[in-house]
Amino acid sequence: MKKTVRIALPLALALAAAPGFANDDKMLSEARGVAAGIPPKLLNVLDEEIKKGGPEGAIGVCREKAPAMARAASEQTGWAIRRVSLKNRNPKAVPDAWEEAVLKDFDKRAAAGEKPTGLEKGEVVTVDGKQMYRYMKALPTQDLCLQCHGTPERVSPAVQAKLKEFYPDDKAVGYASAEIRGAITLKKPLP
Repeated sequence: MKKTVRIALPLALALAAAPGFANDDKMLSEARGVAAGIPPKLLNVLDEEIKKGGPEGAIGVCREKAPAMARAASEQTGWAIRRVSLKNRNPKAVPDAWEEAVLKDFDKRAAAGEKPTGLEKGEVVTVDGKQMYRYMKALPTQDLCLQCHGTPERVSPAVQAKLKEFYPDDKAVGYASAEIRGAITLKKPLP
């Protein structure tokens, strides 16, 4: 047993010091920083719009401003950024295979007692022969979100009508506070 520890510790330290591992840590840190900046900005804009025109007036924020905010952040940071969900509202928010697997893992981890606010995954993957860093951070529902994503009793008839108009195939309802609504997902090719 002692031999295993003596061998494993130097090996672990050597691997952690290897350039690939250091790069993974750098990419994870960078992705976390980018991902952390977007949801609070979106929530502030949503809150302002709800105060002006009610929740039905804020639907346009998620429909138009949220994707514009993600595009602007993508251009500014070099990361491809979007939001995805297993129960999408926007047809463009359907997860790819990697994102779907991560979202399902987030659901399992949350069901096992992990706090949804801390759920994340970052890793290097190979896509079409090129290495890329991918990162996802869970987006739990907040009380503000439930005005459009909650149970039918919580979502007003005006919001339901507006959602039906904009999103006839909407699947993004029935949530409770702190449930995982989806995730912010980032990817960036490695040099």
